[in-house]
Amino acid sequence: MLLQEVAKRLKGVLRIDDLLARLGGDEFAVVVPRVESRAGLATLANRLVEAVVQPYEINDYRIRSSVSIGIAVGPEDGKNADDLLMAADLALYAVKGANRGTFRFYHSSMNKDINDRRQIELDLREAIERKELELHYQPIVNVRRNVVSGFEALARWRHPVKGMVPPAVFIPVAEDSGLIVPLGEWALMEACRNAAQWPGDLKIAVNLSPVQFTAPNLFDVIERTLAETGLAPHRLELEITERIFMEDSENTLATLRRIKQLGVRIAMDDFGTGYSSLSYLRSFPFDKIKIDRAFVSDVSERNEHVVIVQAVVSIARALGMTTTAEGVETESQNQFLAALGCDEVQGYLFSAPVPLERLAEFMTNWVPGKPLAA
Repeated sequence: MLLQEVAKRLKGVLRIDDLLARLGGDEFAVVVPRVESRAGLATLANRLVEAVVQPYEINDYRIRSSVSIGIAVGPEDGKNADDLLMAADLALYAVKGANRGTFRFYHSSMNKDINDRRQIELDLREAIERKELELHYQPIVNVRRNVVSGFEALARWRHPVKGMVPPAVFIPVAEDSGLIVPLGEWALMEACRNAAQWPGDLKIAVNLSPVQFTAPNLFDVIERTLAETGLAPHRLELEITERIFMEDSENTLATLRRIKQLGVRIAMDDFGTGYSSLSYLRSFPFDKIKIDRAFVSDVSERNEHVVIVQAVVSIARALGMTTTAEGVETESQNQFLAALGCDEVQGYLFSAPVPLERLAEFMTNWVPGKPLAA
């Protein structure tokens, strides 16, 4: 029904001799036979974007969507249909890799970009098969008790030639190629195996990609991981973003409920950066809300961010959820967040993510109440 509504809106923007087609899935193509100028095409693309982003009312549900557009112009970008479609696809790929929800014209440099991404995918596939990735752990600090309550596991890739490849580079490639599924399974098993050896009740937080929720065996993987590693379920915290609800919210909710029944904790990551965060809190009983670093970076200077953080803390407390503020880098931010009622904080003020072999050193040097840079 959403696809039908999107098609109507696209058609409403186009001229009578423009051709609109659905190529498959959620991908559409537009052929514009009369091109006066690139500026005119940019105007048309902007109108298409504006038409699609307006909210939809479908079966009493308010739905928001966006559109990314790649543009190729003949004959300079391609002398036949296949070449033009390829060029438009490369431009679309560039939009998705940089700033979704907008448009870009094809440029010959995009061929290099796509080849670079393909090489990253090939190298990443080999790295996963050879178990060359590693996990680094960033501490999560309980504000009230001034103790480390757990760690977040973060995947790191030490390339044999390129050195450390930033997660912002290889994670999107892993998601686009489907490699995030085996990568995610490895990260979950590795994190749980290591955490099972830690003393006390330290928790381990692991991120789940929206792509992993498309795998039909996700619940089985989590259940098997807990059984094989011996980690108590309440010590595992799975972090998700609201993007997982975009594809199939009913199946997603059903899977989350099954996981929660195991005793595993569920946290909503990057809270407040999407459209529908509040509605998802009503749909599912999360254990934790992670306040995005965007609201933390200048919380002591910008009054609107203070209000937002305070509101999130109040909502979480009323719903029986805890709050963790991400990206804490200064002591003034730390004190401000504590005063606002945040339960936990994490960030470079306390420690950068560190490899497993340095965790013991970190815990030995940790002084309650005193920030420590690792």
